Amino acid sequence: MALIGANNSGRSTICNALCGAVPQLYHGQVEGRVLVCEKDTAETPLAELAESVSLVMQNPERQLSGIRFTIAEEVGFSLENRGVERREIISRVGKALALTGLSDLADRSPHCLSGGQLQKVVLAAALACETPVLVLDEPTTFLDPLAAKQVFEILDGLRSSGTTIVLVEQRMESIAYYADRVLALHEGRIVLDGPPSEVLISPVVKDIGLDWTRFTKVAGIARDHGCWAEDRKLAVTLSGTVAGLDAAQEIRHDH
Repeated sequence: MALIGANNSGRSTICNALCGAVPQLYHGQVEGRVLVCEKDTAETPLAELAESVSLVMQNPERQLSGIRFTIAEEVGFSLENRGVERREIISRVGKALALTGLSDLADRSPHCLSGGQLQKVVLAAALACETPVLVLDEPTTFLDPLAAKQVFEILDGLRSSGTTIVLVEQRMESIAYYADRVLALHEGRIVLDGPPSEVLISPVVKDIGLDWTRFTKVAGIARDHGCWAEDRKLAVTLSGTVAGLDAAQEIRHDH
């Protein structure tokens, strides 16, 4: 599931509420309940919640321990704190490093890495925990397009294997391709909820300060110029836009 919205719409607040940081670390007025794996995040100790949900934030430096000398040690740090057996730690760390493409950097210092590489370290640490819920608050901010695509493919594989993914992301094209559900937030409220094929073509997306995918824009221009079937929804992906243009062309030929 993807969360979209302009700044101060409530996306990060939801992420922090899912892992219990709100209200246990960040206090304020709270109404209602947040349940993750049947655990009330306001009442369950954070250490216990960490067995069910992992959080990856936008700024990787805020999530590094600062007391580990290598990437491998950093990725396994939270597992050590939980008392996981050494053999299991080594296995999980190796798997997480391989998934994120960091295996060759396992013995490097985290303090010698770029911002994008650091974000992969934080992601690897979250993957090593193997929690059933993974929450990510703009995890691709420091990544180039290729690295971001690799992250989305990793997340897609995790989702397919049963992990619940909650993702805050600004790359609308990636949301259109990978997300199965999109929640659009505005001033702390949900204004749209549904599959990306419906949410991302809504005029409400523009009303709340966001924009359509570039493929939806092309489809919209085609519709305005009579090159889009009247009974066909706008597309949100490249393949959908191509299919829509082809369908309109076939209709014109038939007439």
